[in-house]
Amino acid sequence: MDLEEFNSAPTDRLRPALAACCDVPRWVDAIAAKRPYGDLAALTAYADQMLRELDDSEVDRALQAHPRIGDRPQGASTEAAWSRTEQSGVGDDARVRQELAEGNRQYENRFGRVFLICATGLSAAQMLDNLRTRLTHDDATEATVVHEELRKIALLRLGKVVA
Repeated sequence: MDLEEFNSAPTDRLRPALAACCDVPRWVDAIAAKRPYGDLAALTAYADQMLRELDDSEVDRALQAHPRIGDRPQGASTEAAWSRTEQSGVGDDARVRQELAEGNRQYENRFGRVFLICATGLSAAQMLDNLRTRLTHDDATEATVVHEELRKIALLRLGKVVA
């Protein structure tokens, strides 16, 4: 949809598209309530501001909508389609997929949540290197990185909603 459609869409139609960007009700409601936006830059700036204000429990909630890196998201949902595109750099190399699966297990054991990375434009090797590096982070550093990765993903997805 274009910005005019975004601004005029009924909230109940807009809510699922926004939740596909970041499944945090407070964020979805804030973005919808602030309409109309004068331009895409204003929408993006407000969305970014609200994403930066997410608390830890909201980040954790949003992470539940994200598949593991290397998993092939199933289904016809918007989120699944976007994830398949975003993770296209993983490729079909069985060895890399196995290393990502093992890294995901280590990450989840270490931090208690799914490994999240803005995978758009990254190769499998880059994702794997990033995963290995992030396994060395302390909890506070990693929480900051996860929040930033979520923010980047949500803004990229918002750009797909308002194309």
